[in-house]
Amino acid sequence: MSEPHSIPPGALRYVRDIWRRFNLSRFVGALVLTVFSFAVGIGGFMWIEKFSFVDAFYMTMITVSTVGFGELHPMSPAGRLFVSFYIFFNLLMLAYLLSVLTTYIFDGGLRNMFAMLRNDQQIRSLENHVIVCGFGRNGRKAYHELRASGAEVVVVEQSEGLLKDAGDDEGQTIAAVIGDATLDDTMRAAGITRARALITALPKDADNVFVALTARELNPNIVIIARASLKSSETKLLRAGADSVVMPDEIGGSHMANLVMRPEVIRFLDMISGLGPNKLRLEELSTSELRGELQGLSIRDLNIRSRTGATVIGLKRFDGELVVSPSADMIPGPSDVFLFLGTDEQITTLLSQFRR
Repeated sequence: MSEPHSIPPGALRYVRDIWRRFNLSRFVGALVLTVFSFAVGIGGFMWIEKFSFVDAFYMTMITVSTVGFGELHPMSPAGRLFVSFYIFFNLLMLAYLLSVLTTYIFDGGLRNMFAMLRNDQQIRSLENHVIVCGFGRNGRKAYHELRASGAEVVVVEQSEGLLKDAGDDEGQTIAAVIGDATLDDTMRAAGITRARALITALPKDADNVFVALTARELNPNIVIIARASLKSSETKLLRAGADSVVMPDEIGGSHMANLVMRPEVIRFLDMISGLGPNKLRLEELSTSELRGELQGLSIRDLNIRSRTGATVIGLKRFDGELVVSPSADMIPGPSDVFLFLGTDEQITTLLSQFRR
């Protein structure tokens, strides 16, 4: 004898999420109240006036709908008293039902529900995307940088208001999961098993540790970048599975000090970061992505600067060595990675000419 199929945990989480976000308890409550009203009407007419079920159902319908049809049979004083109270009760019930339906139809409840269904369908179709946990200052900046680079991004955030404000400002819909990023079900809903990278930028270091642990367990091959406020949290995050740890406060202090000691260097870095007036762009390209006829050529023979204007500033070798300003006679290996610097136009030209 086969065992009954259990409901997947993800489906239960999805139903709970819809129920919570759209306050379906009011809608279901109105439906239950309507069914209860019909049951009271039918039962009352059958018990007080001894009507048949069909006659009692008919009298209940014309009483609730207030169409004004006549009575099937002369009613007793007790029956008239019952109908009087029943009509008053139904007027209150109808007012409540209309208020609930108005909320869902005219205040955007149904539209938001369909938008959520489309959002979830979009997330389920993504592969090799990036998950950003937390949509505060750091998370939002990471999201915009990733989108500007053409990456597919899913945001995990508990505050729906942050996402709505961002969506209104940017005029675009953000693929998002509303929930606690430290929970397995939330990360599965964001497609953690199909993602290539995760950025956890939650305000609490302990939460970032939990996210790193969860992500590493659910997807051993994912790249994890974690935010930390305290220096002592860095080792914990690395131990939890993070590949890199970023401390914004420490970076900010170093940046301000360098603005005093090395201002031109910082201005150049701002250009690369897209903060200066003349923006530059860093890009990487693996030799395995080069067109077939370009494989095995030296940097001189590739003639990248003359053809595109971009500059080769580094070469990451297959053994992990980073060669800065590689020699023009160097021949990249099959697993090496080029590092380029140029304007958006130059990088776009380079990718169109060299990437297969």
